[in-house]
Amino acid sequence: MARLSTHILDTKNGRPAAGVKIELFDGKNLLLTSTQTNTDGRTDAPLLTGDPLPAGIYEIRFHIGEYFGERTFLDVVPVRFQISDPSANYHVPLVCAPWAYSTYRGS
Repeated sequence: MARLSTHILDTKNGRPAAGVKIELFDGKNLLLTSTQTNTDGRTDAPLLTGDPLPAGIYEIRFHIGEYFGERTFLDVVPVRFQISDPSANYHVPLVCAPWAYSTYRGS
């Protein structure tokens, strides 16, 4: 079964980001799921699973301003991406600090 997963690394403190609210939306801005990261900076279950995954545009919103306790620069980080191969696994990690972030397609 194909899946969409994520994790968050806190580069300010050098550890996984636990307790971060994460929301997954489809391309029409419909909320599909809302969860938070565990002590390992991951969600307990994939954000989306399917056989196959529904192809299309998705957006993960990472609530890092709330996590860091400051909203002086970044608040909610949206990552918009496309699932084009419904049989593949997609992993969308976030590496962040209160003032910067990076993402990539992981494995």
